[in-house]
Amino acid sequence: MKVLKVSLILIAVALFSIGLTSTSYAFHSGGVAECEGCHTMHNSFEGVKMTVNGLEPGTTNAYLLKGSDASSTCLNCHNAADTLPSSYHISTDESKLAAGVPPVELTPGGDFAWLKKSYSWVPRSGAATEYSPGERHGHNIVANDFNYSADGVQKVAPGGSYPAGSLSCISCHDPHGKYRRDLTGAIATTGKPIRSSGSYNTSVDPDANFSVGVFRLLGGNGYSPDSLGGAYAFTNDSPAAVAPSSYNRTEATTQTRVAYGKGMSEWCANCHTNMHNDNYPSTLRHPAGNAAKLLAIANNYNSYVKSGDLTGTSASSYTSLVPFEEGVTDQSIASYTQLKGHALNTDAQLGGPDATNSNVSCMSCHRAHASGWDSMTRFNVGYEFMIGADSTGAPAYPGTDSAYVSAAAAQGRTVAETQKAYYDRPVTKFAAYQRVLCNKCHAKD
Repeated sequence: MKVLKVSLILIAVALFSIGLTSTSYAFHSGGVAECEGCHTMHNSFEGVKMTVNGLEPGTTNAYLLKGSDASSTCLNCHNAADTLPSSYHISTDESKLAAGVPPVELTPGGDFAWLKKSYSWVPRSGAATEYSPGERHGHNIVANDFNYSADGVQKVAPGGSYPAGSLSCISCHDPHGKYRRDLTGAIATTGKPIRSSGSYNTSVDPDANFSVGVFRLLGGNGYSPDSLGGAYAFTNDSPAAVAPSSYNRTEATTQTRVAYGKGMSEWCANCHTNMHNDNYPSTLRHPAGNAAKLLAIANNYNSYVKSGDLTGTSASSYTSLVPFEEGVTDQSIASYTQLKGHALNTDAQLGGPDATNSNVSCMSCHRAHASGWDSMTRFNVGYEFMIGADSTGAPAYPGTDSAYVSAAAAQGRTVAETQKAYYDRPVTKFAAYQRVLCNKCHAKD
């Protein structure tokens, strides 16, 4: 009996460490999860027949999914009524989205619930009302069970042709996790079995017998969801990147650094093909990609601390509000060793870019899921000042309830919403009348 009790205790501890902490990634394990996590084998769940949107009992969801669509199936686990950032959750439940209250989750990709937060304001006396509709804040996934709907304005991916009405979690992430990275750094859908995730600084490396999953289960070359019948297949592979094992967290004290290596912009170009150009200034698009090296801009990045302060050094210049790609040459173990050493949430590695290797990517300016700002940017570019000042001249977050009273800067948001959009950073991390962080690279203020 004593042995049984000890065994049960150990099992309980193991389940807690796997399922409830912010480092939980055991379900997918870098590849396909257990089938019954997403599908109902006999069109039933715990002895009750499945239904679709109130239709007759026994009506089957497509592909025997447990949700009425692909994204709803994902959000059965990844949506939560949290009060603090928690584990793998990427969508705050609607029950927590009161007026003036921000979404909760703080993953590097952002919280999809910003899609449900719309704002309006009059920037100055006599001016027309301005708007920041929720659908402009991120990728508008279709998840009927959770009230997420297709973009009503952008009918296809900007710069591409992927249909907005088909955008779902599995438009980007391969739910069956077939893509793997082997010992040579090659990415393929077949080969050595996947033993675990390859996304984290704690992930094991592939070896002669096993592969590991690609970053975040992102689909690679040839990927297309079955629901699209092979249409819009990707032409570029999954990127080289590494995240800290604990990543959904406030940055009030230390930052969460995702170490981007190479290929992120090229991967985004699978859908946003015509928005990418590495050869500025031959066109007017912003450069982004493996060839878009920072060059002399690296000096600006490293010296820029905040508006009026260009005393920074390369040893401590990194900010997760403007990340960069390190420009590794391949997906080898050596490259991942470098990235793992930088993917931390402790501020132990805040080294900035170098002129030769580092490059700008889509993730330098945008979050992958959604943000508190239009165009899913990491910082507000809709007004010249991100931060204002209170009556003493100290920096102050703008907001409808702020000591810095500026409707043009607050843009209908409360202080809590503004600060959460900056991942809980103390306002003292910025200057009074802080200008937009385009200046982190371009250093004009």
